[in-house]
Amino acid sequence: MALHKLLVDDFNDDDYKLIAIHCNLEDYRLAYLLNKNLDLRLQRKQKDLDFKYLTSSYSIFEWNNESQYVTWNLVSNICKKEENSLSSTGTLFESEEKTLKTFNLISELKRVDYFLKISEEIQNVNEHLIINRLQSIPQIVTSYTVDPLKIKSKDHLIF
Repeated sequence: MALHKLLVDDFNDDDYKLIAIHCNLEDYRLAYLLNKNLDLRLQRKQKDLDFKYLTSSYSIFEWNNESQYVTWNLVSNICKKEENSLSSTGTLFESEEKTLKTFNLISELKRVDYFLKISEEIQNVNEHLIINRLQSIPQIVTSYTVDPLKIKSKDHLIF
């Protein structure tokens, strides 16, 4: 019987570009502005990214441009959740207060609001042109490229 061995050394899962976006917009407003200014067709996916079993979830928009072999993803980096917390006031009754907890998809980049992930089979997307167009949008404070190899929690960007 012959033994078949598969070599996966040539597999490169880091063939995407990552752009960090700082803005105070809601996710659907940012997706609309990106669609309008970058000529995209981002649509919200049915299910959000869910990590740590319902602890945090992140909205995600996607467009698969089949003609240019490019997949565009817009994903939020911040999840704010309201949780109950018990606090003792020194009286007979305890008061229950709500606290707002913040979770991040990429914990190293806590100040980034959204990520634009561009996965491409053919290297035909001009990163500098995209950043210039993003910075021309008045609602976006700043945007810049992020090296995916320097991110420790880059596994969260596999979707």
